[in-house]
This record gives sequence, structure tokens and C-alpha cells, in this order.
Amino acid sequence: MERVTLRIPKQQIEEVEQLVETGEFPNRSEAIRSAVREMINEQYDGHEQSGKRNWAKV
Repeated sequence: MERVTLRIPKQQIEEVEQLVETGEFPNRSEAIRSAVREMINEQYDGHEQSGKRNWAKV
């Protein structure tokens, strides 16, 4: 596995922390990996064909 450093708005990190605290994910890294997997899966499910990138919304 490779390490990636990124900047994320504080509010989003707080929301990720809540997901960890409620037991939805074991840690921040797994929550973020899950989000990346979901984004990639959406691209392969045909969303890319429409020309829209819904995952880029903030």
C-alpha cells in the first residue's frame, strides 16, 4: 500500500471522524479508501459516459 498526503477541509474530516466513532469504519484511512473505491466504481458504472463527474462536488 502507498501513502498519500492530502488536504481535506476540517468539516469533512470531522464528518469522517464521526463515521469512525459510530463504528461505520475502523479508522480514517479505511473511510477514505472506501470513498475512493466508491468514486472509482461509479466511474465504471457508466457515469463517466454522461460527461459529468458527480464525485467532484463539494
